[in-house]
Amino acid sequence: MTSTMISRLPIPAICLALCLAAGCTTRPAMDPTRAHHTEAGFRNNYPTGWRTGSFWKWQWERWRDGVPKRPEGGWHFPEVHPDIAWLKANRNEPALTWIGHATFLLQAGGMNILTDPHLTERASPVGFAGPVRVMPPGLDFQQLPHIDAVVVSHNHYDHLDEGTVKRLARQPGGSPRFFVPLGQKAWFAGRGIHDVVELDWWASQTLNGVKFTFTPVQHWSARSLWDRNHTLWGGWRIDAADLSVFFAGDTGYSKDFGDIRERLGPVDVALLPIGAYAPRWFMSVMHVDPAEAVKIHVDLGSRRSVAMHWGTFVLTDEPLDEPPLRLAHALQQAGIPHERFIVMKHGETRKLATP
Repeated sequence: MTSTMISRLPIPAICLALCLAAGCTTRPAMDPTRAHHTEAGFRNNYPTGWRTGSFWKWQWERWRDGVPKRPEGGWHFPEVHPDIAWLKANRNEPALTWIGHATFLLQAGGMNILTDPHLTERASPVGFAGPVRVMPPGLDFQQLPHIDAVVVSHNHYDHLDEGTVKRLARQPGGSPRFFVPLGQKAWFAGRGIHDVVELDWWASQTLNGVKFTFTPVQHWSARSLWDRNHTLWGGWRIDAADLSVFFAGDTGYSKDFGDIRERLGPVDVALLPIGAYAPRWFMSVMHVDPAEAVKIHVDLGSRRSVAMHWGTFVLTDEPLDEPPLRLAHALQQAGIPHERFIVMKHGETRKLATP
């Protein structure tokens, strides 16, 4: 369970959730020739300090300051009702639909691809507590086209949702292929999902002419108190004949993005997180803020970027509507036109034919 997840659970629910989550992963054999493999688990390429007591300091400050604050009546954001018939028929035109949080339907290379799919009510190991959706998914299970592939960035509950992946594996016409980080395949097998490819950083696999490359980003992994960094985390570079896309998952800012551009070249579209960044003294190691997302956009040489990881779950202390406002300011400060880094509505589809 991630720190942002735990922060939303009452103490009894924390204990139960961690008991339920215990033992859900087995650390893979480490390769001593790889610098990010260690006896204690995986590590980042550019390690930063992590203080054990920081989480509890954050929780004390939240209680003291009464954050996160919610508006009267709760949060609500504009949403779009997508053209379901077009999405189900589309196999020829590159397109992107934001389902919410870090979940997109990417249509490229004649394939339907989901990123970090989460279509259930809570980002939690239990159904009665934990972060609840502020906005419904932009597409529900019945509205999805047949999914050919799924990429998973890491195993935190707001990015790897058990209910969603099990439902996808049972879709009519057969399971999608799941591309997952090193060490995660056993978790899927334990849930009866076997069309799974797990990759280490910089490794690639091709499916129906589309290349999936797993890249380093700065983050961490855990689904309980006992499996911290037992599985890897990262981003995905997806290269199709008609479009190249980078999906960052969760990340702090690091030199990894310059490394990605150097090794894989610039990208047509980058899907970048802009939310869950406050307080910065604690969150900066693991989550970028909007200004750092703009730096990643530049580092990757992205022609266009799309904001994600905001407006769906209350995970941290900033107001849920603040990230797009700060993104607009950061783009202005960097002299980057707003159409180069867009914020989509829940359910919105953008056609992505390359210029």
